[in-house]
Amino acid sequence: MRLLLQGHLDERARQEPDFDSVRHRTCQHTHKRKNRSRQLNTLFGKVEVCRKSYSVGGVDSIFPQDAELNLSADQYSDGLRCQTAFLVSEQSFDKSSASISRNTATTVAKRQVENITRHLSQDFDAFYKSRPLEVTDNSNLLVLTCDGKAVVMRQADLRPATRKAAKSSKHKKQTRLSRGEKGNRKRMATVASVYDIEPHIRSADSIIRNKKEHSQTPRPRNKRIWASVEKSPFEVIEQMFAEARRHDPNQRRKWVILVDGQPVQLKQIRQVMKQQKIRAPIVLDFIHVLEYLWKAAYCFFDESSQVAEDWVMERALKILAGEASQVAAGIRRSSTKRNLHAKERENADKCSDYLLKYKSYLRYDKYLSAGYPIATGVVEGACRYLIKDRMDITGARWGLKGAEAVLKLRAIISSNDFEKYFKFHKRHERARNYPFYQQIAYKMAA
Repeated sequence: MRLLLQGHLDERARQEPDFDSVRHRTCQHTHKRKNRSRQLNTLFGKVEVCRKSYSVGGVDSIFPQDAELNLSADQYSDGLRCQTAFLVSEQSFDKSSASISRNTATTVAKRQVENITRHLSQDFDAFYKSRPLEVTDNSNLLVLTCDGKAVVMRQADLRPATRKAAKSSKHKKQTRLSRGEKGNRKRMATVASVYDIEPHIRSADSIIRNKKEHSQTPRPRNKRIWASVEKSPFEVIEQMFAEARRHDPNQRRKWVILVDGQPVQLKQIRQVMKQQKIRAPIVLDFIHVLEYLWKAAYCFFDESSQVAEDWVMERALKILAGEASQVAAGIRRSSTKRNLHAKERENADKCSDYLLKYKSYLRYDKYLSAGYPIATGVVEGACRYLIKDRMDITGARWGLKGAEAVLKLRAIISSNDFEKYFKFHKRHERARNYPFYQQIAYKMAA
């Protein structure tokens, strides 16, 4: 295969057109040299690319054949770059380098694997901004959802406040970080998703008792999921609303915003909605509400008792019926009647406070009758896949640029967009590396 590729490149060199000069910007490159060679590292081994060069004093030489082949600025072929992208999206840079050495006829050092990854991901935002969307039924809901997951970073790449806390912290133990010290080693990555889904009207009883109905739930369409550790959470939220406007520029469809109740995130979402004059219901994830109910139940009953489950089920049905305030008041009364002291009733009070604080986002009776989703499963799954499964490798300490590049590649590959993205990336690479190509292509065609 290496000899076949080398033969193809040699034949292209023999057939390369011969120009008197090549113009780039204001310079006319008139000095021509033949058989200028460069090395290309491919999946089959190293080959040599021979071509003509055109130059003029004081300016870099121009290589029309490089532009025609759209070779990268470094020595690595497109096939090797694609292989690297898929490897680093699943495993560490070290293991990716070892896999290339084991499964191809060449080697790529760890540092070069990192460089290729960063370079490949640079057109991520431009690709999705320019990507056409499928025509969607205006009766479908447009769902916006986001979440956060911390990534362990090198100290130099932490956000300023976290870096300051990390420098000033003193280790209580010599052999490991203690509780509270680990937080000063992490930087928050924000995950966002925008997708279309058909309204699915259902009852509270179908969610709590008759779960067979869930198999008939509609599937998300036109789904885009992405994550960023480099951008601030506010920037990702702004990007999420920009993506939603790309789906529905005039907001003719019904928008639904799914959240998990994180206070700062909620504040930022409301701030962006106010700035952009967006009106849409904010729905609090019902699974988070259930977790608070279970913790409250254990204040009154044994964890293994059936009574605790019955208690949770009864109150969950009431919350789904739009009675969150009544449930909160009932939990407080139960704590008082049982004469529980402050420590014993702590989780029950937390549950009551939570229900009252977010009661405006717990109007599940209206949400269910309108067919809205009430769980953040899409973005929770994205957090697990995009971040935890790859970024949370034992002992990993990420640099900011490398972490951001890997997150982008994982998002592209998980969305089955890599082939389209790579073609888009190569078009932009040609424009960056060979701005004179249009003139060369015109001469070659002539």
